[in-house]
Amino acid sequence: MVKIGKLELGEFPLLLAPMEDVSDPPFRAVCKENGADLMYTEFISSEGLIRDAAKSVQKLDIFEYERPIGIQIFGNEIESMREAAEIAEAAGPDILDINYGCPVHKVACKGAGAGILLDIDKMVSMTAEIVKAVKIPVTVKTRLGWNHETIRIVEVAERLQDVGIQAISIHARTRQQMYKGEADWSYLNLVKDNPRLSIPVFGNGDIDSPEKAAEYKAKYNVDGMMIGRASIGYPWVFNEIKHYLQTGEKLPQPDLAERLNVAKKHLDFSVKWKGEKLGILEMRRHYTNYFRGMPNFKSYRTEMVTAESYEEVCEILDKVGEVYADYVF
Repeated sequence: MVKIGKLELGEFPLLLAPMEDVSDPPFRAVCKENGADLMYTEFISSEGLIRDAAKSVQKLDIFEYERPIGIQIFGNEIESMREAAEIAEAAGPDILDINYGCPVHKVACKGAGAGILLDIDKMVSMTAEIVKAVKIPVTVKTRLGWNHETIRIVEVAERLQDVGIQAISIHARTRQQMYKGEADWSYLNLVKDNPRLSIPVFGNGDIDSPEKAAEYKAKYNVDGMMIGRASIGYPWVFNEIKHYLQTGEKLPQPDLAERLNVAKKHLDFSVKWKGEKLGILEMRRHYTNYFRGMPNFKSYRTEMVTAESYEEVCEILDKVGEVYADYVF
């Protein structure tokens, strides 16, 4: 049984990665329904929380059915991160996660996210202060290093454990790689082989099929996996991986009716949570993924991303259901 603090997550938990502009409550809802064991919010700026910025504060929204749920924060100032941790804890999450992995220039080049991998001592000090500031379990999401020459992930995991984190998720790329090239999970083996390390280690990067999940589980000895991009528009990936790990058999792909049903659920929650205008706007990035691979779909996608009312989007989805009624994925 994998545990984070007192939270029991099952034998091999699958985590939904925190993704900016993706991992909001509507998206988390459909991932939870389809097998995600632990989810995190989008990353939240520590400075935004302290200033009470509306966009940052809204990201604190969590719902009972999501549990266990973690709130993730990022920043480059220790005092600000400590204060933000206390604000995040007050929102009632089960876990507080620290983002030490975001590779985006505007974050990393200010010393936040993956930028802190250039200053491991500061990373450890910041983590220690956050652990002391809250009562809930603290976890970390990070990368292997800033670049190949600065990979110290075995040392980093051990030192962060020593100051109190209760799990670590490692994206098996460097910051320099961004999302390019192949993730190198061999470093996760090195982390797991450290006899001093006792906290769960979750692997992240390139898990996009049940077969790959099974291969990497057997090969790299991780305690669970964090899935990001493969879940966008395809929340079924969690249950598909679980089923394959248990039985060695692949589930059939969701049919059109199921895809339409989940897309509508996602849309409904998005509109309910953010209002019609913003809810429709923020759903636009998901349509292509829900219906990926369907032939001659471009015109329908264009209609969806230009529609301005909830009723209009629903009508287009209904039309897709009629036109592609016989399509088999």
